Amino acid sequence: MFKEFKAFIARGNVMDLAVAVIIGGAFGKIVTSLTDDILMPLIGKVFGGLDFSSYFIILSPDKVPPALRGSTDYAALKKAGVALFGYGEFVTAAVNFLIVAFIIFLLIRAVNRVVPKAEEAAAADPADVVLLREIRDELRARRG
Repeated sequence: MFKEFKAFIARGNVMDLAVAVIIGGAFGKIVTSLTDDILMPLIGKVFGGLDFSSYFIILSPDKVPPALRGSTDYAALKKAGVALFGYGEFVTAAVNFLIVAFIIFLLIRAVNRVVPKAEEAAAADPADVVLLREIRDELRARRG
């Protein structure tokens, strides 16, 4: 069983997946920082200094601790266990998703331009077929 597991792990697809997960995690942190630290403040500035993280609705006002009453600190309220409808955080997550999706689109687009498509690779005739066609064309030219 250990040998089978070793063979499974050593296959290229598993290693490629492991590398992709690690790089994806690091890339996710970069995108989160780009969104939280650069894009969302700019978007907030355009819309009049809005901070999207502070956009939420308290769903259970009776559960808000007295020290946090009137607070606009989403993270503190969430940590206190207050039920919140955090649509500002959702907007931030949606922007993160759009950024990641757009970058993946650009990467796939670039790869598709560089790597030949399977149909194009299959359309190329083997050398023996090309040689036979040349012989056929030469024989036709001599006859006629």
